[in-house]
Order: sequence, then structure tokens, then C-alpha cells
Amino acid sequence: MSSDATPRNVIIIGSGPAGHTAGIYAARANLKPLMFEGMTRGGIPGGQLMITNDVENYPGFPEKVTGPDLMKNFRDQAIHQGVEIQTEDVNKVDFSKRPFRVWIGDDNVEYTARTVIIATGAQAKWLNIPSEHALKGKGVSACAVCDGAFFRKQDVAVIGGGDTSMEEAMYLSGICNKVYLVHRRREFRASKTMQARVFKNPKIEICYDSGIDEILDVSKGEVTGVRLKDVNTGALREIAVTGFFVAIGHTPNTDLFTGQLELHDNGYIKTKPGTSQTNVPGVFAAGDVQDFVYRQAVTAAGSGCTAALDAERWMALNEEH
Repeated sequence: MSSDATPRNVIIIGSGPAGHTAGIYAARANLKPLMFEGMTRGGIPGGQLMITNDVENYPGFPEKVTGPDLMKNFRDQAIHQGVEIQTEDVNKVDFSKRPFRVWIGDDNVEYTARTVIIATGAQAKWLNIPSEHALKGKGVSACAVCDGAFFRKQDVAVIGGGDTSMEEAMYLSGICNKVYLVHRRREFRASKTMQARVFKNPKIEICYDSGIDEILDVSKGEVTGVRLKDVNTGALREIAVTGFFVAIGHTPNTDLFTGQLELHDNGYIKTKPGTSQTNVPGVFAAGDVQDFVYRQAVTAAGSGCTAALDAERWMALNEEH
């Protein structure tokens, strides 16, 4: 195992909108940030936007932009500003003392840092059926706020049984012609308030005791409907929809930090209200790894800015820079 002996001012773990924005701000503050953008473990370099076809709600792109193109712009700008980027996975961290220690890559090279910004994001949970994978970005989505507008005045389906699925269904009901809410049980996990709102919404039809047998139609390269399977009888039926939204939850990429940082019960990193500061002074978190409410590219980018400014100020106050 080799090491890079010189402590870095800032190490950024993750490379979505939060990570790159943090890098841009840290570089402009002359902190010479080092980013480990990841390879495959714990997510995708560039974050969830890398599997998003069209983005219409990120400011500054009136003609829309693809997710990969937007993330290429983020990355190019970060490099232009002076962010050092390594395409490596982080294997282990030690936040028990300063400087903080980070091990990366197949050779477990050790780096040290005065501050660390965590921007590893979260991943949507999927049904993991072949048709879902084939039609991602072609009518299958895990974010109604991101993609709902593409299905204006059309019929769509949402699967899930918690608050997220009901929030997605309510949001889509304001845009779409009809929303089918598919749930495997007769009872929902969602709050009673959310259930009451959904039950009285005339544009939402609930499909109880139903699972997804198939999303149609892979051969056409677009969603034309879903085939439901009754979990009790096995009976199949099809409903015609042009959009299918998976709302069964998200998993934050926080395995690296279990036992190192304070996490919420749902696994997301806890930050002090109004800041990006974790319970470990000098370690900051930004983007979807700590945000289980909004989960938008623009809010992630904003929190990346916050994390870089917090890190800069923290070092100044602690005479680290």
C-alpha cells in the first residue's frame, strides 16, 4: 500500500452536481481540491443524471439538455477551474482524527485531507425486471418532478406504497390525464394525510394487490402500457400508459461512512441544519447523500456550493489555510 503524504486541503468524494459544484467553488478559493469521482462502486460517476435522457428543469438550458451532456459540462468546468479529478473508487475512510485518511483504488493508496466533502449521492430502488431496464429514459423514470412534464395530458402509472409514491402520484395528477397507482397490498405505508389526499383525487386510480409483470413495449423502444399481475390470483391485465414511475424508495451511498458519521435512521448523512457540516468537524456532506426530501440536480448543486464555502470557512477559523 502506497500513500500520498501531503495533506490536501479538500478531498471530494463523489462527482454528481454536488461534488462538481463543490470542486468549482473550492478551486476558485485556491484550495486545490482533489476529487475521487468513482468508477462503479456505490453509484455512477456523474450521478443519477448519467442515466437521464432529457433535463428541462435545470436553469440555463432553455432548449433542454441531456443528463450526460449536463454532467460533461459540470466536469469540464471543474477541470477548467483547477479541480484534480481521479477516476477511482474510495475503499475506506478514517475520520477519527485529523488529518482525515482516505484510501482509494485497487492498490489502496492512502491520501490525507484537512477537510472532506462527501457527495456520493443516492440511488433509486428499481424493480429489476428486464423491461424496466430496457425502457429507462424511454418512458420509465424514478422522478416525477424531473420527468413528469414529458407526459403532460397523458396516462401514467406509479408503483409504490409509501409517502414518496403518493407524492409522485399527486404531483403527476396535476400534469397528466390519469394516474394509476400500483401497490402490492391493500394497505399503504404512507401517512394517513397523504392517503386521504390520494383517495379523494379523481384523477388517481389505485390498483390494489398488483405487481408489475411487464412494462410494455420494449420492441417499440417506448412505454405503451404495463401488464399487472394480481398477487393473490395470478390474473394478468394490461393498462395503457405512456409513462411508468418507480417510487419504491432510494438508497443513499453511505456504506463507506457507517460507524464514521452520524446517519439518519434511513441511512442518509445527518448535517447540522442550515449547513453541510456533519457531526465530525471538518467533514461535510452535500447533495442526495444527505437530502432525502428534494433530490434535485439544482438543489444538489446548491448544497455543493454550501459545502465548499463551509470547508473554506472552517479551515480559516481553525487556521488550517
